[in-house]
Amino acid sequence: MGGSALFDTFARAPLSFEKGEGAWVWTTDGEKYLDFASGVAVNALGHAHPRLRAALAEQADKLWHVSNLYDIPVQRELAELLCANSFAERVFFCNSGAEAIEAAVKTARRYHYARGDVDRIDIITFDGAFHGRTLATIAAGGQDKYLEGFGPKAAGFIQVSFDDHEAAKEAIAAPTAAAVLIEPIQGEGGVRPVDTQWLRELRDLCDEHGVLLILDEVQTGIGRTGRLFAHEWAEITPDILAVAKGLGGGFPVGACLATEEAAAAMTAGTHGSTFGGNPLAMAVGKAVVECVLEDGFLDEVNRKALLVKQGLAAVVDTYPDLFETVRGAGLLIGLKCRLPAAMMLSAVRDEHLLLVPAGDNVLRFLPPLNVSDEDIRAALQSLDRAAGALSLDAVQTNGQ
Repeated sequence: MGGSALFDTFARAPLSFEKGEGAWVWTTDGEKYLDFASGVAVNALGHAHPRLRAALAEQADKLWHVSNLYDIPVQRELAELLCANSFAERVFFCNSGAEAIEAAVKTARRYHYARGDVDRIDIITFDGAFHGRTLATIAAGGQDKYLEGFGPKAAGFIQVSFDDHEAAKEAIAAPTAAAVLIEPIQGEGGVRPVDTQWLRELRDLCDEHGVLLILDEVQTGIGRTGRLFAHEWAEITPDILAVAKGLGGGFPVGACLATEEAAAAMTAGTHGSTFGGNPLAMAVGKAVVECVLEDGFLDEVNRKALLVKQGLAAVVDTYPDLFETVRGAGLLIGLKCRLPAAMMLSAVRDEHLLLVPAGDNVLRFLPPLNVSDEDIRAALQSLDRAAGALSLDAVQTNGQ
């Protein structure tokens, strides 16, 4: 057998890392990179955070896995911590964002089923969304590039245009509507924030028509936007919420949060997970949430976000031939490029800065939430050098 034994499902950069500390990672040959990708918004507290290491090591010395056949005290503790600091009254733990979305969809459909509304199965979603890679979640996202080749699209998902409010209103009013599923900020879709007033209107429309509101906060949750959850900026609450990524700070964990009413029909046997809520994940997740909830932490996220945005705005002003605009909230920041984003991604990587591509020709800046001011300045300097090299190349090419 030639080549790698892995599936060829990832277009991997030619880099291999062996250790990290804070916002920095080192390759196997000793080169140092500034990590503003954070494992795609996963490493909320950076690499090798001492509190997360201690929580994992302490739990690993005691108990790894027992399954949900038994009570898991640290699972209850993390659930209570999340509920005490959010709209939620119930939590289901799983292993990933896609699983959290699946649990959210099942919870919404089961809610209507228990009320005798068996035809209410449709989940209304928005184009450009990304909700995961399972058969149900690619149907929810509705993007052809993810659906192609995997057979019939799973039924019960209705896509409307991102900005077509009238189409959304019509879909919500339909007798088969079960829930609206939306990201407060589309991450993979290009760091496209949903208008705050529209989120409020969606909440009102759902209430009016007896439809549940599901928020996909897999990427925006756990402090990423400067609040524990992004929907707090709109001063609304969902019925159901999916979160993952930053919740485990690098350890695989997801969660579906819900109100008591929304979750009431999810009784014993209706859903489950073998690994979900295992002691290792719960110990780390609890440590992450405790850190994020510490006094002043989220204030610092917002202060640092302003530093990044101001710096990026200056780069846009300096290189208008390369960049269009800066968008996003907190430390989920998108830089829309004029040249192919893949070219800029490669150029910044040459400057030892790691970023994340997104749709709409956008690069995402996703530093750890506790990133230092010094590291922010270093990232902006790397971007400036990369942009300067590309801009110079463009001038030379045009001159020829």
